[in-house]
Amino acid sequence: MKEEARQLVQKGKVQRNEPIYTLCKFIPGRDWVCIELELEENDFLLRDKIIDLFGNEEWDNNN
Repeated sequence: MKEEARQLVQKGKVQRNEPIYTLCKFIPGRDWVCIELELEENDFLLRDKIIDLFGNEEWDNNN
């Protein structure tokens, strides 16, 4: 889930500050049930922000 979300952010399909439920537009319905369970097991809510899925990220300030 985290990697799929990261790819969508990198491609500009979604923004980091959007709610996690925004991702449902890009994930087939049959898979979304599993995603919801995974989110629940990891204490995420659908209203949480996508960036929350990424945890701590490393920043590259050399650019």
